[in-house]
Amino acid sequence: MLILLPPSEGKAEPRRGKPLDAAALSFPSLAGPRQRVLDALVELCEGDPLAAARALDLGTTQLDLITLNARLRTASTARADRVYDGVLYDALDLASLSAGARRRATSRLAVTSSLFGLVRPADRIPAYRLSGGTSLPGLGPVAGVWRSSLGPAVTEAVGTGLLVDLRSSTYAAFWRPPVELAKRVATVRVLHEVNGRRQVVSHFNKATKGRIVRDLLEDGRDPRSPQRLAVLLGELGWAVEVGTNTPRGTQLDVVVSEV
Repeated sequence: MLILLPPSEGKAEPRRGKPLDAAALSFPSLAGPRQRVLDALVELCEGDPLAAARALDLGTTQLDLITLNARLRTASTARADRVYDGVLYDALDLASLSAGARRRATSRLAVTSSLFGLVRPADRIPAYRLSGGTSLPGLGPVAGVWRSSLGPAVTEAVGTGLLVDLRSSTYAAFWRPPVELAKRVATVRVLHEVNGRRQVVSHFNKATKGRIVRDLLEDGRDPRSPQRLAVLLGELGWAVEVGTNTPRGTQLDVVVSEV
């Protein structure tokens, strides 16, 4: 099973640690596009900070993030699971998992990244600011860079197992599962239900996805189809409704009334 996570918009900046060693990251087939995105981002942020802020959709009070990006090659790094933070990662709380669940996280989780394409939890990365919808001067939309590169890496990582896609729509645009993989793809949507009315609420969506991943890692079972995943989640206490099969996979709706 491969679980694809979105990154967090904010990052925890490592205070000490070795600088980035891109060659040591997981998914070595992504080395070329990683270098192109890194070069374009650093070059942008080493220039006019106000122009860089406009390109990255940042305000004038966020120029510290421009400086952060300009130093990416020499900045301290930490494990990706410590750099990414926010609601989903707080709910997942990888550091407090059992030893077995942490081992499973190493092989079953991958985070979609505007800068690195995909990273594993143990990969050492610096904090950075680059949203999925950004277009970089001289490079174009980062989504376009990854759209032509991620497919082989994801396909190899998932192997014959199930792909559980928890990415937000922005990062889902980086790569769409091919038709031949659809029977082994489960996308998860979280619906918040109040007084019989359902809606997607960002906070509930992120927190619930983090808790679902935590439960799956602690449980340890390895379902091979979206339908079996739905059964497993039901056994773990989640209310799940299974959608129809589509050329992109099967949608599972997880219905919650509270976080």
